[in-house]
Parts: sequence; structure tokens; C-alpha cells
Amino acid sequence: MSSLTPSPQDARAAFSHALHEHSGLFLAEGVILVILGLLAIVVPPLATLAVTIVIGWLFVISGIAGLIMTFRARGAPGFWWALLSAVIAIVAGGLLLWQPLVGVLTLTFVLIAFFLIDGVLSIFLAIEHRRELVGRWTWILVSGLVDLIIAGLVWAGLPASAAWAIGLLVGIDLVFGGTALIMVARAARRDAAAVA
Repeated sequence: MSSLTPSPQDARAAFSHALHEHSGLFLAEGVILVILGLLAIVVPPLATLAVTIVIGWLFVISGIAGLIMTFRARGAPGFWWALLSAVIAIVAGGLLLWQPLVGVLTLTFVLIAFFLIDGVLSIFLAIEHRRELVGRWTWILVSGLVDLIIAGLVWAGLPASAAWAIGLLVGIDLVFGGTALIMVARAARRDAAAVA
């Protein structure tokens, strides 16, 4: 083995150090997502136009927050997955704001696509970093699986599910995603405190 190649233990230690170093950013993004998720859950589902506009802004704001946190933590693990997820949130929100009157079914299809893509990206992120994120990667995996389940439930219930589920499901997704980030940040801080 070359002396330039780090050992698996060294790679894990460097990864854990980088994760701990940026745990505050992960925590902040998680709290923002949870707050936005709770706001989405209380949005009245009967006001279709209001829901469309509010959800569009929620996606844009969460995407911008994700971009800011991702670029501030450039050296953190999963940079490209986090960047792609933030960009997708901004694009989904932009589409909703651009055509708010197109209808609730169009919104539902956009949200199904977002949940599918975000769920797959979260699962890939969790699997790719399962060795480095021992004890923490399952939170990210669960968040991705919840996204896929939400997409399946909305798809199976169309068209009736579109009338009541949109605000609730977006809120649940944001709360789970934010909770996953908060748990990863707390575990990173706890691990660092144990080492110290």
C-alpha cells in the first residue's frame, strides 16, 4: 500500500472531523427545514392557489438555505448530493410560482417528482457515506425512504389525494429531512465530545 494512500481509519477520522467541523451548519439547516415543514403542515389545504404559492416559496427558501449551507460547508461530505437537492428544490419552487393557476393536479405531479428525486438522492447519500457515518447514516436513509413512500401514497390516491394532502405531505417531508440533519449534527457533536 502506498504511503500516500490513507488508511480506512484515517479516512474515517478525517470524515468525522469534517462532519463535526460543519455540524453547526447541518444543525441550522435542519432547524430551518423543520420550521418550514411545520409551517407547511398548517397551511389550509382548501386554498389551492395559496397552497401553490406558499409551497413554491417554501421550496425556493429551503433550496436557497440549502445552497448557502452547502457552499459554506464545501469540504463536508456529500457536497454534490446536497447541492443537487438544493437546486431541485429551487427549480420545483420556481415552477410552482411561475404557473400558480395551472391547477392542483399539476402541483401534485411536480411534488411527486420532487419527492422521488429527493428520496433517491438522500438514499444514495446515505449509502455512499454509510461507513463514514456509522450510527448516523440511517437517519438520512429513513428520510429518503419517507420521501419515496410519500410519492407512492400521493400517486396511488390521485386525483382525490391532491385536494387535501399537498400541504401536509410537503410539511412532513421537510420535518423529516430537517430532523435527519439535526440528528446527524447532534451525533457528530456527541462523537467529538466523546473523543475529547
